[in-house]
Amino acid sequence: MYATTRRYEGVTDSAEAAKRVKEGFVPLIKKIPGFVDYYFIDAGGGVMFSTSIFEDKAAADQSNKAAADWVRDNIASLIPNPPQTTQGSVVSH
Repeated sequence: MYATTRRYEGVTDSAEAAKRVKEGFVPLIKKIPGFVDYYFIDAGGGVMFSTSIFEDKAAADQSNKAAADWVRDNIASLIPNPPQTTQGSVVSH
């Protein structure tokens, strides 16, 4: 398995961002072959995290592109800063 985390800072409305991600992005990412799971976390203070789990790196890379495009096209006003992205092999779960 392969995972990606994204840390978003400067989120202007976390409730609205969460709503839009649930309604718009989650259905999109679930269609990527190799999808395992996805979480979107409100850490407070304008910080949100996402964690995507896929069967392999290629699928995780595809999800990273999809996330960047979707945020830019759908919620850039709510998430104005690019995320800090970390990805790697899942070594334990």
